[in-house]
Amino acid sequence: MEDDSGVFSGETVEEFRTYEDFLDSQIKPLDLFYLEDQELARQLVELGHKGSSLEREEFETRKAAAEASRLASGSQQKKLASTGKELKDNFLRALAEREEANRNGAMTSIIFIRDRNSHGQEISGYIDYSHRLKSEDFEPYFSGKKRLMPKPTDLRCCVLPVQMHESTLQLTDFDCLTTKIKSTKVMATSFYNWGTQVAKHNASSNYEVITENPSGLLFKCKNDRKILNVDPEATPGDSSIRTPVQCDLYVHVVIYDHVTRKPANSSCAPLSN
Repeated sequence: MEDDSGVFSGETVEEFRTYEDFLDSQIKPLDLFYLEDQELARQLVELGHKGSSLEREEFETRKAAAEASRLASGSQQKKLASTGKELKDNFLRALAEREEANRNGAMTSIIFIRDRNSHGQEISGYIDYSHRLKSEDFEPYFSGKKRLMPKPTDLRCCVLPVQMHESTLQLTDFDCLTTKIKSTKVMATSFYNWGTQVAKHNASSNYEVITENPSGLLFKCKNDRKILNVDPEATPGDSSIRTPVQCDLYVHVVIYDHVTRKPANSSCAPLSN
């Protein structure tokens, strides 16, 4: 049997479907000619008398690690939903600028949106952008086929009746609705339907909702436990920034960016207006 002292390279483990295939790769036709038994030849390779002495358990471990690395690489290279889209509105451009950072965990942004639905009702709410990115396909939003709107499952969603306008509420800033309305029921909720008097709030994968606060609604980041204050008359908090976005798609948009860690190769700068 030919004496080969080949060193097994970890990168080549992906070339073989099974451990037996790996063993067979170490066997030469001349070896089979003398041994006349393929199983015996495999045993000699496995025992280290021929080629590599890589054991079955180590082979399986390396193969599993190589597969995990391949899947992770493919995930990192996955195209962003905003890639290749013609983004004409400031709001969509702002979302595109933050998409990668919110997907990789470097940033968790909360989007405040105020607009009207098809029934003429005023809708406002807070959306955990990172959470929605991971649970929903955003290509229809970036392509203009759908409009991003608050849902009852978001951090906060408030539906006002048609007759209740901004002038009636005398609000200076709708993203601080809970600060201006002196109602315990409204102050303590993240979802409030003015027609049905149904109230509730929702935590997300990134934020807890703090309602027991006399000055208004607060969000606590689950990653670093820091508080994000959405009162426009207060500072948003440590590692957070508040950015109003002027756009044509909605009546009012504000984005709160909370940086949880510095990204390795991407920029997380807020939209400049």
